[in-house]
Amino acid sequence: MSSTGLEILGFSLGALGWLLGVVACALPTWRVTAFLGQTLIVAQSTWEGLWMNCVVQSTGQMQCKVHDSMLALNGELQAARAMTVLANLLALLAVGVAATGMRCTTCGDEDGSAKGRLTATGGVGFALCGLLMLAPVSWTAHNIVRDFYDVGVPVTLKRELGSALYVGWGAATLLFLGGGLLCCSWPRPEPGRPRPFYGLQPGGLAMHGTGPNAPGAPLPRMHSAVAAAAAAAAAAYSAPPYEAAPAPCNGKQSYHVKEFV
Repeated sequence: MSSTGLEILGFSLGALGWLLGVVACALPTWRVTAFLGQTLIVAQSTWEGLWMNCVVQSTGQMQCKVHDSMLALNGELQAARAMTVLANLLALLAVGVAATGMRCTTCGDEDGSAKGRLTATGGVGFALCGLLMLAPVSWTAHNIVRDFYDVGVPVTLKRELGSALYVGWGAATLLFLGGGLLCCSWPRPEPGRPRPFYGLQPGGLAMHGTGPNAPGAPLPRMHSAVAAAAAAAAAAYSAPPYEAAPAPCNGKQSYHVKEFV
């Protein structure tokens, strides 16, 4: 796949991961009620999210209550809030940077050097967003599983993994993949294959570059015909189009134009 194709695929995956991260942050289903017990009839289920808690009745009615005080929340919930919000903001910035550096856009430097660096920067930003999204989701899942198998936790307080956690894992995966593809699409010079350029000097054709094609090195075979033609053209144009005539008796020098066929 070409570098342009990798850029488009990586940008698409990163942008989709950012959208899923926003959805995971907004969903109230990080923790859901665990239905345990054989004789217990549960008439309602509880959803716990980063921003609100919801109670869903068996009749289908749902009531949600937003967390009033941020300071009243536990440290785990506050950290999850901060990391998910930071991940989404950083992903939004990475989307803009990567879009500016892509080859299919006309923004930025047209020669590709600065655009390549912008694309790689956007890829690194997507990867960091994936890490920031993965940390709170995995930590919350770890605490849910730990409390579920803890015999000291009452049955009414046990929770299961909610759908928002799976959405967060999917977002982190897409962000990692998109960032990796954008970083891989950044063109790098291949070792052992320098890019020489040629110029005309008074002595004829000169080559500038590094490696085996350094100044003074023999020209490659593939450039022999081009080098011979350029040297002949340089020799022809370096000759003056006039020549001096014999000096007359008055001591003045005269010139006449020499015609070339």
